[in-house]
Formats: sequence, C-alpha cells, structure tokens
Amino acid sequence: MSLLVTSVEDVRRIATTFKPQELTDLMAQVFYSLSNADKLGGPASNIHQPHRISVPVTNHTTLFMPSRIEPFGTAVKVVSVPTSTAPQSVKAAGLPGTTLVLDEISGSVKAVVNSRQLTALRNAAGSLLATRLLLHPSAQPRVLVAFGAGAQIAAHITLFLKYFSSITSCTVFNRSVNARLSNLISTLRVENGAADIEARALPGDVEDPAFRKVVQDADLIVTATSSTAPFFPSSYVKPGAHLCLIGSYKPDMHEVDTALIKRAGRVVVDSRAACLVEAGELIAAGLGPADLVEIGELVEPTESADDPTWTAREELVREIREPGDVTIFKSVGVGVQDVAIACAVASKAERENIGTIIADYDEMS
Repeated sequence: MSLLVTSVEDVRRIATTFKPQELTDLMAQVFYSLSNADKLGGPASNIHQPHRISVPVTNHTTLFMPSRIEPFGTAVKVVSVPTSTAPQSVKAAGLPGTTLVLDEISGSVKAVVNSRQLTALRNAAGSLLATRLLLHPSAQPRVLVAFGAGAQIAAHITLFLKYFSSITSCTVFNRSVNARLSNLISTLRVENGAADIEARALPGDVEDPAFRKVVQDADLIVTATSSTAPFFPSSYVKPGAHLCLIGSYKPDMHEVDTALIKRAGRVVVDSRAACLVEAGELIAAGLGPADLVEIGELVEPTESADDPTWTAREELVREIREPGDVTIFKSVGVGVQDVAIACAVASKAERENIGTIIADYDEMS
C-alpha cells in the first residue's frame, strides 16, 4: 500500500484552495454529527474520541489524540508542547504536529499530514460557521478586532476577510509589536489587500482612550491567547457585536469578563461537556449545561445526498440571539475536527497530486 506524505508547505498550498463555504460545510457536518450522535442510528452515530495520551519528556510533552467520525474516517494527531523550561529555540519553533490518517478498509496508515496549520484552520472554520449562524442576517460587519499573534489569529483573520467582503478595518492586538506580529501583519496585508490591517501593542492601562475606541467600534472580536485576565471590560463591547473566544482552555484562563459572558444570554460552544470543565470564562460565570448550546444543535443537513450541505435551525438561532445584546461562540476544540480536516486535506492532495507518494510503503515482497 502506498503512503502519502504532505509537508507543511504542501498543507499551506492546499489550505489556500479551500473556499470558506467548503470549510463551514465540513465543520457543520462534524458538529451536527457530534451533537446528535445519541439520536442518530447508523454511521452518523459512529464517533469515538478517547482521552488523549500524554507523554512527558525533558523539553516537551507529547500528546497522542486518536479520533474517529464517520463518514470521514480515523486519525491520530500527535502534538508536542514545549515545557516552561525548554530552550527558547524549542519554544520559538511552535508546536510540531502530525496527523496520521488511516485507510478505512485495511487500517494501514494512508497519509501523514503536517498539522502545524490544521488546528488553526479547523478552529477558524468552526468560528466562521458560528459567526454566520449568530450574526443577524442583515449584518454587514466592517470592523474586526483580534487579540493574539499566532497561527489561530492568522487563520481567523484570513478566513473572515475572505468571507466578509464588508470588513474594511482589522486591528490586531498583542502584548508587544514584536517580530511575530510584524510578520503576521505583513503577510495579511499581502494576502488581503482590501482591508486596512493594523498592529497595536496592548496598552499598559486598559482605560486608554484609543484602545477603548478600537474595541467599541468592533463588529467582530476574536481572542486566541492564554491570558488569565480579561483584555477589556464588558462596557467596551457595543450591542450587536459577535465574539469568538478561542484561547482559554483551562479554568484559570480568562480572555473576557463575566459581565460580558452574561450579556450573551446563552453561549454557543463546540462541546458543552468540554467547555464546562475547560473554559475559564464560562466556569467563572457559573454557567451550567442549560446556559450553553452546542453549535451542532443549530444546524441540520439538507436532504441532498450528493451535495452534503447544511441549513440553520432558524427558530433556535433566534431564541439564542434575542435574549442578549451580544453573541458569543466559545471553542476549546474537539478531536473529530482534526479527523475531518486532515482527511479533507489528504483527499485534496491525492486529487491534485500534491505531496510525496511512497509507493511501496507497506508492501512485502
């Protein structure tokens, strides 16, 4: 059996060919299956997400995350997270990640996919799906404000600017205007010439008038950091704004304050169970299961088997949107997203002859 290997450059090339609609269709199918697994019979209920395995090493902790979701397949994601005592060169290199995609018939590994960018891409796709669902149908967002300077923010800004042609201004806040942020802004300006994209350092005083004005003008806010303190008070966020909270994944992490969480009425999440134990903002706000709605509950598949797209459950979406004056999507990430995006990348690589094929990888003479 042959083996497909896609490098980080191969994956970057493939990722740019995905249209926003393709990615939101993919995530809608994933989240619908995840939220409705108990109700559905047959393949749609075949979802497996075993707890990840953690292996500590001197400079990093390696995580092994197997998942399966039909009809996409089975995959194992391997990511190494640098420890606090790791050399700076190790930390600066980012998170090395690889996803192994298995053949459905034989169980052999059929593709090795570099995953450095895929986590960010699948999270951005989930955020865009939530934003499309929760924004008022007549909304034309013009101002995007982001917090962070990593791959998550890069993927979110790129995808949002592709989809929302109405966005004319994008401001990216970071602890400092360092080389990483400067490089990010340069890349975004080249790839997205239509919007005015600006880098800013977070002010020492949250009451800084210029900072307050930028946040107040935001139609869309994306946060993707490991901050343990809110970036701004709830009062800075205007009614009608939509927020995608991606960064916090531990109880002590908070990117926004409790007052802002309470303004949303009900918060839309990728996984109710995961967010209740991992999302610091939601835990601090004392939210329970009834306060959260899974994004997979807001979509349903169309009847066409040949074109697996989705439609919004408009009545439920309105019920979520109307009680609050802002809308919030909180994501901590789910393993089946990795399966879907890795399989999609591998399939596109095969169709377009991208990557390296090892023809006799698993053939014995």
